[in-house]
Amino acid sequence: MSTSGCFIRPTIGTTSSSPFSNRSLNLKSFKLRACFIEYPLASKIIVRNLSYSTSESCLKEQFSNFGEIAEVKLIKDGNTKKSKGYAFVQYTNQEDAMSALETMDDKHLDGRVILVELAKPMKGRQLGYPKTSGPPPESPIPAQSESESEY
Repeated sequence: MSTSGCFIRPTIGTTSSSPFSNRSLNLKSFKLRACFIEYPLASKIIVRNLSYSTSESCLKEQFSNFGEIAEVKLIKDGNTKKSKGYAFVQYTNQEDAMSALETMDDKHLDGRVILVELAKPMKGRQLGYPKTSGPPPESPIPAQSESESEY
């Protein structure tokens, strides 16, 4: 019988008094627009480096300790339906999101150290690398020789 329980192990040996000291973040410098109009600015966080066995229910259980969650979205591969190792957690207010970010960043969850940051709105919908089209197509107009271009 396998257990895929959800557990957190506190980080050992942290000497910093502020969770932001290693990232040089200034809360007043955040100029992000809200991902959803209904929720306040900076109420959505991204959780990276998740174990591929971590579920949405596990994330909801762990992150609901900081406030009311509007949505948990575990990102999965479209073809295989397996986790890509990151998720978004949307809180109903900004203070809960900041509390979760400060507390959960660099903590152990399901055997991995997770990284928690504010989610940034996407500019455009371009994902991944730009698509290449190969060499330019042949011109439908035949090239002129030098003798034809002289009148």
